[in-house]
Amino acid sequence: MILLDTDVLIDIQRGRPQALAWFSGLTELPAVPGFVAMELIQGAQNAQQVRDALKLVSPLPIVWPTEADCARALSDFAALHLTQGLGLLDSLIAACALGRSATLCTFNSKHYRAVAGLVIQEPYKK
Repeated sequence: MILLDTDVLIDIQRGRPQALAWFSGLTELPAVPGFVAMELIQGAQNAQQVRDALKLVSPLPIVWPTEADCARALSDFAALHLTQGLGLLDSLIAACALGRSATLCTFNSKHYRAVAGLVIQEPYKK
């Protein structure tokens, strides 16, 4: 299973050719953590951009962390926030990927590299 991080979806939303080519070549539909969809909405500056964000993610499965994933996120966040700079939402997104044994497609490896066991992948060349 592939999960998309916010930066990848922003590239797709902006019509970046390499992102669109990669996305159209996928053989399985990637999923989006609910928190990533919420980050897209958070970045909107008007109602049309909110609608555009929702339209972008509407054909994709939205996945949420389980209770066990949330416990993992809390543990990782407590251990890594001060020492490695792990962010709150990033800890939840990482735990969601770990709980599903999914690969997280992102260009923000520095946000996630401290999370043990997390598989991250840069999906295309920028």
